[in-house]
Amino acid sequence: MANYRDARETEIIRKKVLNESAKLFLKKGFADSTVKEISAAADINPSTLMYIFGSKEEILCELVEYVIRGQFETAKKLVEGKTEDKIFFYAVETTLQLYMAESDENVREIYATAYSMPKTSEIIQRTLTGKLEDIFGEHLPHLETKDFYELEIASGGVMRGFMTIPCDMYFTMERKVKRFLETTFLIYRVPDEKIKKIIEFAFQFDYNSIAKNTIESMLQFLESDSLM
Repeated sequence: MANYRDARETEIIRKKVLNESAKLFLKKGFADSTVKEISAAADINPSTLMYIFGSKEEILCELVEYVIRGQFETAKKLVEGKTEDKIFFYAVETTLQLYMAESDENVREIYATAYSMPKTSEIIQRTLTGKLEDIFGEHLPHLETKDFYELEIASGGVMRGFMTIPCDMYFTMERKVKRFLETTFLIYRVPDEKIKKIIEFAFQFDYNSIAKNTIESMLQFLESDSLM
């Protein structure tokens, strides 16, 4: 019974740390948020936080998994009933990610950090490799899982590049999304005539509102999870 109680208490603390970290990262950015500040917000000792997570990067690793899951769930709902083509889904999901990164400079930094640090980038690569194989596997039947892993490294690098460069009056959000999709679909050998249709399909949604709601939903989920 004591071991169960200890495990339960540790899980409650872990969820609370994730919740407070997410709020702090969004407020101050990942780099400027310290373990001491996270510990104070979660009302625990820094040594307890380090015992459970090991490092600030490990906290980001778990949050990255929440974010990726939220993106895919949101994109799935957007395309539901509109198309069965998984490549169209990919366009909507990646467009949403670009809008989320553009919505706030701290969100941009979180994404850029996640695509750069060893452990978080490994999570992204591992998670997305399977999803990319599912999305493009029928289109590229001659490729194996290891091939999609290598292609994910390429398309992930493209995503990081486009996310980290802010839009301006010349490099508008529309141009960023269009150029990203065109570039990425070259990697996955999507036919030119289909690329145009996919981009037109992707632009039908209000991504500014959707990106904001997706971030808020993640915070609400972490909040409710930490109170269980």
